[in-house]
Amino acid sequence: MSPEEARAFQDAVLEIVAQIPRGRVTTYGTIATLAGWPDHSRMVGRTLRYTPGAEKLPCHRVVNVAGRTAPGWMQHRPLLEAEGVHFLPNGHVDLKRHLWELRQ
Repeated sequence: MSPEEARAFQDAVLEIVAQIPRGRVTTYGTIATLAGWPDHSRMVGRTLRYTPGAEKLPCHRVVNVAGRTAPGWMQHRPLLEAEGVHFLPNGHVDLKRHLWELRQ
């Protein structure tokens, strides 16, 4: 990925995350696919963690493909629960109820 492509990817990730509605979640992989790089889900996480200003976005609405929250981020689940997101007994987000996918 060239520097120009990386910048376009970053911009796309931030734009997509900004659109996730309250009470809904999407996955790192879905965001990567929508940004045009379907094999770069880990890069979505890095973008959200290291891009200045990303903390102002609803990054807590992004989970992994199984509905797991980010390891080591203790506020992830409480932020989602405050928006009415339900969790399954295994601790994963109930994706059947809360998954959001941007339609383009």
